[in-house]
Amino acid sequence: MKKIFLLFSLSLFLACNISIEKDSEKNESPEAEKVQDSAGNFGIVIHGGAGTILKENMSDSLEKAYKAKLEEAIRTGHEILANGGTAIEAVQRTINIMENSPLFNAGKGAVFTNDGKNELDASIMEGETLNAGAVSGVTTVKNPINLAWEVMENSEHVMLSGNGAEQFAKERNLEIVDPKYFYTENRFKSLERLKARDSEKTELDHDSKTAFVDPFIKDSKFGTVGCAALDKNGNLAAGTSTGGMTNKKWGRIGDAPIIGAGTYANNKTAAISATGWGEFFIRGVVAYDISAMMEYKEMSLAEAAKEVIQNKNPQLGGNGGIIAIDRNGNVSMEFNTAGMYRAKMNKDGDLEIGIYSE
Repeated sequence: MKKIFLLFSLSLFLACNISIEKDSEKNESPEAEKVQDSAGNFGIVIHGGAGTILKENMSDSLEKAYKAKLEEAIRTGHEILANGGTAIEAVQRTINIMENSPLFNAGKGAVFTNDGKNELDASIMEGETLNAGAVSGVTTVKNPINLAWEVMENSEHVMLSGNGAEQFAKERNLEIVDPKYFYTENRFKSLERLKARDSEKTELDHDSKTAFVDPFIKDSKFGTVGCAALDKNGNLAAGTSTGGMTNKKWGRIGDAPIIGAGTYANNKTAAISATGWGEFFIRGVVAYDISAMMEYKEMSLAEAAKEVIQNKNPQLGGNGGIIAIDRNGNVSMEFNTAGMYRAKMNKDGDLEIGIYSE
């Protein structure tokens, strides 16, 4: 009788265990599928500046040149990610392509200051560690984003500027160039035109009380370049590089080298790079604001980006845009200007390139 009872108890115990395991598997399966789906996922998104970029002002040849360079840049980063490379490497090498092109206001194509110089800013950030590096006001470093990476990886600091940053670049054996390397004729002519506007403004201010409204900033192209990426290990990274604002004075620094304003990355949320009227992106801490809204208000990347770029930043008076990718590979390319040079690629290699507001 005892043997029968023991056998019955054992059978009942095993049956209960099997039932519990099945229930457990059933409850865990959606989450397991989610993890499996995201395993090995990756993607990349870039921008080459936002502003008054209109189809009617763009020649066919120039449009093709922009699209070709955007494709070259993003494919460079995508290949790194596809081969198992890190998001931070993909960001850096992608931005190098745009820094080396005179088409963009970064590196070779940087705009001129009021003094006729090219002063370059850049920043980069990792989403896993929240480590970051930034530089401002450098004039001889060929690729400022590489110097930002060196600051992040090989110094105890986050941001270096001017002569000190250039000295650090030499110590890290980065490529140093003559400042003449950054000269491009069209950028210099832009400076001359803006200086002429400044003279006109001064004359009008002197001769009358009527305010002269300079439309340059509102009706201009912000040629900053940026990249955000997600690698196969689930790590995010973002970077931004720029020549700043044409005719800038007094060592002006925009949002591009400011962590939280022009660049931000956090594995909990997203990686973001901004382009636009920097003063307002600094005041709104735009890149971090998008991440914070995702983390604390549980908004999606698309929702947070739209709220910040279409509502909050314009209310301050600013314009521009952002590119971003979240931890699940979702991408946002949100802007409130007439256009933004942009491109994105997912793990399947699907490529999308845009310029105008379409």
